[in-house]
Amino acid sequence: MLDTTLQAQLKSYLENLKTPVELITFTDDSLKGKELTALVNQIASLSSLITVTQGTDINERVPSMLVRSAATDSEIRFAGIPMGHEFTSLVMALLHSGSHPMKLSDEVIEQVRNLEGNYQFETYISLSCQNCPEVVQALNMMAAINPQIKHVMVDGALFQTEVFDRDVMAVPTVYLNGESFSQGRISLTEILNKVDKSAGVRQAQQLAKKDNFDFLVVGGGPAGAAAAIYAARKGISTGLVADRFGGQVADTMAIENFISVKATEGPKLVANLEEHVRDYDVDIMNNNKASNVKRNETTGMVDVTLENGAVLSSKSVVLATGARWREMNVPGENEYRGKGVAYCPHCDGPLFKGKPVAVIGGGNSGIEAAIDLAGIVEHVTVLEFADTLRADEVLLRKANSLNNITIIKNAQTTEVIGDGKRVTSLRYTDRITGESHNVDLAGIFVQIGLMPNSEFLQGDIELTNRGEIMVNNRGETSVPGVFAAGDVTDSPYKQIIIAMGSGANAALGAFDYLIRQDG
Repeated sequence: MLDTTLQAQLKSYLENLKTPVELITFTDDSLKGKELTALVNQIASLSSLITVTQGTDINERVPSMLVRSAATDSEIRFAGIPMGHEFTSLVMALLHSGSHPMKLSDEVIEQVRNLEGNYQFETYISLSCQNCPEVVQALNMMAAINPQIKHVMVDGALFQTEVFDRDVMAVPTVYLNGESFSQGRISLTEILNKVDKSAGVRQAQQLAKKDNFDFLVVGGGPAGAAAAIYAARKGISTGLVADRFGGQVADTMAIENFISVKATEGPKLVANLEEHVRDYDVDIMNNNKASNVKRNETTGMVDVTLENGAVLSSKSVVLATGARWREMNVPGENEYRGKGVAYCPHCDGPLFKGKPVAVIGGGNSGIEAAIDLAGIVEHVTVLEFADTLRADEVLLRKANSLNNITIIKNAQTTEVIGDGKRVTSLRYTDRITGESHNVDLAGIFVQIGLMPNSEFLQGDIELTNRGEIMVNNRGETSVPGVFAAGDVTDSPYKQIIIAMGSGANAALGAFDYLIRQDG
């Protein structure tokens, strides 16, 4: 299962174990059962503190494994084989079960430890999902801290009957005590806010007590990270408030055009960005969304109001809230979101194994999605509104070489159709003939561009008719002291490397603004 290099790396990590860890397996003679047995035995051979026993509980999923701490009796389960993106989740579960310190604040650890009641979490994932590990690892840490919290990661591709019975059509999907809890990416703080009703109030109170900043970034993507670093290097008090660090990059799989880095993945780049920002004196306030940004003419400060009611004040602000996937805005899309309508082929593709799907959009994102899905699903139908495809020629050649991809141009999607539980078909109109057509399918992957995250700025800051923040060559907006950078602006090209440069430019513009102010 593990090659020599990976075994050496894992052995090094396992040297951090302080207390014994027991691995209990629930396997059979199937191929996957044998693979899990081999994986567990390899892991145990790398540390004398790890033991393996065969479980006998007939109620456990097969194949699965239980990671139990000898020190606390905490239990973390993996139903399936936690490789791919989830291998890191397994490694962290081993370390935390073996009393290795967690990278959590004392306050958060204490909050988890004091949760009362029994919590049985189940998270359905796909091994190709880059968003799933954050959710799995957050719940695993909670389980490692508080023995009353149990968590199991379930590989949806391996337990498809269970996925079908529960109508799981997007990952990660979390259940708590048998009831639907969340779908999509969710942080540990957000989980705590849902199970501990007073957590959000306490967080808002703590934020409201913060001193004024010289420079405050709203957004934690490449533009926001670059802006924070450039500001902190100037020695001014710098804060960064973000819904989630990394933004849309965390949802990006392959990155091959970031100059000097031949190839990387979004989550890895995000981890590097956050590590770089934390090297500086930047107050990072994660899991917070801005709801209003206004200049206070009385104080001369810019006030940023958060959704939880807290208000942060700063002499200058950089808006770097990025963008999100554009929606089709057709009947049935919202009704069947997460029930067949998806926006991340890497995350949700494995849930549609052997089934027909559609991809909406013929640009690079759409054709790349079709190529990726073609290796998993039965058939991919690509629908493009225009009469030409905008994807790069190399991608089109690859797509045209695959016999289970059909590309239809001049196709206007008009409706998503389902049976009340899941998508069953899609209706589109031929823009040349005016004829309406139905395509029977199980999933629809929307890849039609980006929408700027700027709705909360309407009426306060000058925007284009597409909702993009208008900026000059210094990153200045229509409001003094407020700058903007990255994909939320009217920059003509939405690229990671351009967003980073934009963030640096806005930070330098803001610093120039600050040194020219009185007082």
